[in-house]
Amino acid sequence: MGNLFGHGRLSNTGYLSILPIDQGIEHSAGASFAANPIYFDPENIVKLAIEGGCNAVASTFGVLGAVARKYAHKIPFIVKINHNELLTYPNKSDQVLYGTVREAWNMGATAIGATIYFGSTESGRQIVEVSQAFEKAHSLGMATILWCYLRNDAFKKDGTDFHLSADLTGQANHLGVTIEADIVKQKLPEVNGGYKALNIGDSSYGKLDARMYSELSTDHPIDLCRYQVLNGYAGRAGLINSGGASGKHDFEEAIRTAVINKRAGGTGLISGRKAFQRPFNEGVELLHTIQDVYLMDDVTIA
Repeated sequence: MGNLFGHGRLSNTGYLSILPIDQGIEHSAGASFAANPIYFDPENIVKLAIEGGCNAVASTFGVLGAVARKYAHKIPFIVKINHNELLTYPNKSDQVLYGTVREAWNMGATAIGATIYFGSTESGRQIVEVSQAFEKAHSLGMATILWCYLRNDAFKKDGTDFHLSADLTGQANHLGVTIEADIVKQKLPEVNGGYKALNIGDSSYGKLDARMYSELSTDHPIDLCRYQVLNGYAGRAGLINSGGASGKHDFEEAIRTAVINKRAGGTGLISGRKAFQRPFNEGVELLHTIQDVYLMDDVTIA
C-alpha cells in the first residue's frame, strides 16, 4: 500500500489518482482505442499514467507484462486479474480469471485488481475466486483493489437504474471489504432506495432499515457517496470512485466527481476513458485537474 500512496503528484497525501485502461478486453479494443489508436501500444498507456502524475496504472496481464521490464520500477503496477469479454454470442456479463497472482507478482506489480458482478448469477463463483486471489496477494505483500460493480437486469426498474443506488452499491462495497479488499472501486451513486424498489409487491429482496435512508443518508450527492464510504468499514478501506464514460463535459464531470468523493471522505478517483479517449496532452491535463482537487486545501470533508 505504501508504494501506491507514495507515488505521483498525490504522494503522501492519503489520496489516490489511478489510470485504469483495461477496456481493450472489457469494452473491445477497437471500440475503446479508435478515438486514440496510440493506446493499442501498451507503452503509451504507461507513459500517460507517468506524465499524468498518477499513483499507479491499472491494466491487463498483457499490457503490463509487455512493458514490465522497462516500467515496473518507475510507476506502481496494478494488474487486473479478471475480465468480462464481448465475443461470446449473445454477450454475457461474467468476470473470468485471466492469470494468476503469482504472474502479477513476478512482473513486479504492487497490487492486483479484480471485479465482482454482485447481484449476477455468477457472483458466488466470483466471490470465491477473488477472495482466494486476495489471500494469495496479501501473502506476497501486494495490495488488493476490488471493482464492486452490480449486474442484474432486475436492478433497472420503472425507468430508474438502481445499479447506481447508494444502498445497493454500499452493500457491494461492504461485501468487498469483507473479502479483504484494501480499496474498493465504485461508481458514484446517483439514486437511492434500491432495496425499497425491489421489495414491492410479492417480491422479497435483501434486508433494509428505514434509518438507512433517513439517518444514514440524504438525497444529496455527497451524502449518497458518504454512505458508500461508511460501508467500507467507515473508511478503513478506501473508496475510489470511477470517472465514467468520456463525453463533451469530461473536465467538469471529473472535477464534480472528485469534489464529491473528497468531501464524502473518499480516497480518490480512478479515471480511464476520460483521459485516454482524447489527445495525449489533454489526457495528462485532465488527470492533473483531478489531482488538483485533492491537493486543494479549500476542498474539505463535508
